[in-house]
Amino acid sequence: MTQTDLTPLAGRWTGRGHGDYPTIEAFDYLETITVTASPKGFFAYQQTTKHPETGFPMHSEMGYFRPGADGAAELLLAQPNGIAELHTGHVTSGPDGWHAVFRTTTVGRTATAKQVDAVERRLTVSGDVLTYEVDMGAVGQPLQLHLTAALQREA
Repeated sequence: MTQTDLTPLAGRWTGRGHGDYPTIEAFDYLETITVTASPKGFFAYQQTTKHPETGFPMHSEMGYFRPGADGAAELLLAQPNGIAELHTGHVTSGPDGWHAVFRTTTVGRTATAKQVDAVERRLTVSGDVLTYEVDMGAVGQPLQLHLTAALQREA
């Protein structure tokens, strides 16, 4: 039994993303993600986005990646919109890069948060590029693509 390797995520990543969903107008954003390894084995995650033209803050998330054994991992996220996500996932590595798929096991929300039923996050690290896709099932819509981004690792 070997611990799942999450070290390819570590670093500061910046780039552009795009969002779309049937209940909102499509949008673009600038994003910064910071993933920091802890001596205790988990990885702290912080994400912020801003409007590409105005620089106005748009969204943020904070949480933790937790390695499991033999490719298993967990992701815990909290968002200021009142949503908390608990994910289980699986990580693979190969010649084309490091890949992870995380699916929610629980979505918690405050009394005033919008209804979110399910989230799936697919991440790939290839060299110094992090790409991701986020599917969401929310506000009466089925699980479907919501966000995509490509971020570059900062030196």
